Amino acid sequence: MPRTGMEPIRRKALISAAIDTIHERGMAQVTMGEIARRAGVSAALAHHYFGGKDDLLLATMRHLLSELGEEIQARLSGARSPEERISAIVRGNFAPCQFRPAVISAWLAFYVQAQTDPEARRLLRVYTKRLESNLLHALRELTTREHAVGIAEMAAALIDGLWIRRSLAEAGPDHEGAVALVESAVWRALRRA
Repeated sequence: MPRTGMEPIRRKALISAAIDTIHERGMAQVTMGEIARRAGVSAALAHHYFGGKDDLLLATMRHLLSELGEEIQARLSGARSPEERISAIVRGNFAPCQFRPAVISAWLAFYVQAQTDPEARRLLRVYTKRLESNLLHALRELTTREHAVGIAEMAAALIDGLWIRRSLAEAGPDHEGAVALVESAVWRALRRA
């Protein structure tokens, strides 16, 4: 007889296992059976909860997007000025729990899936719009709307680009270096605006 209340625990275990397994083997090579074994559940149960590997990746990305939102909100709650809000958004995107090799691998798999999967593409659009909107909200207090839009787009592109570049760096992710680079670019752009 199944134990009640186990589904959320098992789903979370499968999402964590998916992140680690995708990082180790790559999305193309990994199977639901491998992910299930790592999570300590049967492959049948993994299929029951998520359907297939692509659905599990979507659930994983929803989970990571939720965690990212929590990281940013936690930092924004203490921000008192537009500059502090910009820093909170940038720092949230490079938070240690987010900006680690296994999570970066999951994000890269997600970007690839978004090329052909409409739901993945929709989730990616939600993420990019939210990032730019959060930045724009703070930037509009510091410059004109026109400049704010351009700076928000530049900062979002830098964040995404640094995720990819730092994921491929032999030294691994550098949280503080990534934050400093994005913030420096934003402050320079604001001075020129």
